[in-house]
Amino acid sequence: MSIRPQRHSKIPPLMIVGAAAAALTISGQEARAQAFSASGTSLSHYTQARIAPHMSCEALARYSAREVVSIAAQAVAASGAVPAHCRVTGMLAPEIAFEVSLPAHWNGRFYMIGNGGHAGESLEDPTRVSQRNAALQAGFAFAQTNTGHDARKEPGATFVLSNPQKAIDYAYRAVNLTAVTAKSITQAYYSKDIKSSYWNSCSNGGRQGLIEAERYPQDFDGILANSPWIDQTGFTLGAVWNQRALDSAALSAAKLALVARAVMSKCDALDGLKDGQIDDPRRCTLDVKTDLPLCAAGTDNDACLTSAQTATLMKIYGGPVSQGRQIFPGFMLGSEAANGWMNLIVASQPDRKAADFNLAENTLRYLVHTPPQPNYDYRSFDFDRDTHMLDAWGQLVNATSTDLTRFNKRGGKLMMTYGWADPVLQPLVGVNYYEQALARNGSATPQFFRLFMVPGMGHCAGGVATDRFDAVTALVDWVEKGKAPDAIRAARVVAGKEVRSRPLCAYPEVARYGGQGSIDDAANFRCSAP
Repeated sequence: MSIRPQRHSKIPPLMIVGAAAAALTISGQEARAQAFSASGTSLSHYTQARIAPHMSCEALARYSAREVVSIAAQAVAASGAVPAHCRVTGMLAPEIAFEVSLPAHWNGRFYMIGNGGHAGESLEDPTRVSQRNAALQAGFAFAQTNTGHDARKEPGATFVLSNPQKAIDYAYRAVNLTAVTAKSITQAYYSKDIKSSYWNSCSNGGRQGLIEAERYPQDFDGILANSPWIDQTGFTLGAVWNQRALDSAALSAAKLALVARAVMSKCDALDGLKDGQIDDPRRCTLDVKTDLPLCAAGTDNDACLTSAQTATLMKIYGGPVSQGRQIFPGFMLGSEAANGWMNLIVASQPDRKAADFNLAENTLRYLVHTPPQPNYDYRSFDFDRDTHMLDAWGQLVNATSTDLTRFNKRGGKLMMTYGWADPVLQPLVGVNYYEQALARNGSATPQFFRLFMVPGMGHCAGGVATDRFDAVTALVDWVEKGKAPDAIRAARVVAGKEVRSRPLCAYPEVARYGGQGSIDDAANFRCSAP
């Protein structure tokens, strides 16, 4: 019995309409955008234009539009590195909280971030405030939304219980409406057209960015979709599948560490370097009979796997099956490393739910079922019979349409990043999306859409990877200078010190060592065909 992740997992039509839910915590990364200067790029790159406001901040409190229920404007004094700015907050019908913050010296650009999991974050969430401050320092007009509900009052997906419209707002409407409103306010404040508009977010925020490209191509000139939750319903099926497998035979942290060591030993050097990370896990095959220590019949300890635990492992790597065929990708070899699966796929304690499953169960109970079924038991789900139960919600929320014709025609640029070791969202979904987009949009697709896979990276960041990189600058240069990114320098930082750098290459190219110099220096690598 061996495991080789498929290169082309066929995803059926039901996966067409989504990383950690607001009701759970993964690492804080799920709603975070890729930093402006993650690899040291100076913010001065963006501050060449210095456009002053055309009106007072207070005057924006009189802004009106059909969907605006309430609005307030406050002049905020400069504080430290954060410049003086006008902060406009309000509510769009029915309950979509939004913000647009406008710097005293504007660079002519508009910048918006998305949301994690089931959204509903406070606009004052510290991670969101830090992203707003970074955008303001760079001279951008900044916007955000909670997508129509407050997760502190309506955790997880329970927001649909108070108003079914909130499901639509969460799925797609709130982002589009906020973008349109915030851009209009921005142009009114400066009495200038926006030079270019950018989206940058991860996980569910990546899904939101793709939906913008697919359905509202006029909203953004450049979209950075990091580790996007492309297929919420497919993910839900996968998480339920994994939980059912774990119900049959649990995996402990010690056993996962055992598996991780075996995987790294088998897969690490396949790219020509033994460097503690797996370049492309699709190239590796794990034979559980020879590569993993199996427990003798009737025994079970941390130094081996039982036959039942081996079956569980195979199901998680293999992905859910219906009517004898795989319907969604599984997780990649290497994603279990550094406790990658603990708390995310595998619960750390019997009385706790793993994050992936908690998110999927919320989706299944409140968003898939109409009306919601808060007590729905996932164990009653029949994979041979019930998969079409998710179709209707999938049509609303999934970002699986690869028809990017309108986005391309208006000159939009799309960048996607994904970690090969993501333990929250299956990386092959991102790879499959890109390859399907390439097939649909033709050989010229890389002229407007590029994918960058990150070896060893977890969900949005983390893992054993070079996970610090400045994709924002690459996107701005692509949109405004026509300079398509072939590679992005990425770094691994430990205790505040850069310990490794590598180029991230535009898929399908990969970074290859030139044979001389340190393997921890990006200068000694080049991008080439795999």
